[in-house]
Amino acid sequence: MNLVWRLILGAVFIAATVGLCWSDARLPHPGWVLLPVAVVLSVLAADELLSLAAERDLRPHRAATLLAAGAIVASNAVVVYWPLGGGAYPANCSIGTLGWPLATTAVALMFAFVVEMRRYRAPGASIANLAAAALSFIYVGVFVSLLVHLRLLGAAARGGSEVTMAAGLLPLVSLVAVVKACDVGAYTFGRLFGRHKMSPVISPGKTIEGAAGGVALACVAAYVTLRSMGTAEATSGVGWLIYGGVVGVTGMFGDLAESLVKRDAGRKDSSRWMPGFGGVLDILDSILFAAPVAYLLWAAGIVRP
Repeated sequence: MNLVWRLILGAVFIAATVGLCWSDARLPHPGWVLLPVAVVLSVLAADELLSLAAERDLRPHRAATLLAAGAIVASNAVVVYWPLGGGAYPANCSIGTLGWPLATTAVALMFAFVVEMRRYRAPGASIANLAAAALSFIYVGVFVSLLVHLRLLGAAARGGSEVTMAAGLLPLVSLVAVVKACDVGAYTFGRLFGRHKMSPVISPGKTIEGAAGGVALACVAAYVTLRSMGTAEATSGVGWLIYGGVVGVTGMFGDLAESLVKRDAGRKDSSRWMPGFGGVLDILDSILFAAPVAYLLWAAGIVRP
């Protein structure tokens, strides 16, 4: 695919993302627009993982696995849509907020066992199928749920102004900005200065020099995003530097993690439904992998709006 067409598609994706985030920020409570999108993306990504697993003759029950991935993310609706009942989600709820996707993940794993019990005919496939199913709905469902909760973490900062609406989106937007800046920096610096391979077997194109440039640009993106969308306190210490460096590095490992799965399956892309970009996993791989780390850094107060 030529560069112009890729740039056009990239601009469309960016515009769609900005539009969805803006729409979500304008509503009274966070996540009302973005949660349904997250559910759809989780099902698509899980389906791509299953197709990669099928290349190695791993065939968990597709419908059950996709249902599990979607249900884990959809379980966050309890917290997201609770205000529709007329009140805020109770702070003293014993299950908390992350407890819903965690409990759903446990039920999904139990369900996967039951499905394999019904499918069992002879030894040799059940353990592998269970492992492939669990990888699909845990990797996608839990990590996407943490993206949802990054959006919820910013809710307390929202008031009535455009500035506070931006702050409400800051945890989620900062993650995407840092990870994608790291991707761009790693590619650019790798092409210009790359000499030493970082992972020659899994991803031959990645270099140590590129990784260093990617982390540097990730730190710049962290500072700019926190400074422009947050308050002055957001960049008053070294939190932005820790955030940019750690999240950027984790995102690179997320890219390598998906490359590992694709290489083991003998595939270049997770799917072909987005020409020039691959599949949902090809776009979200680094973001998903970095989501738990970003969530922990925000929850621990290393960075704040």
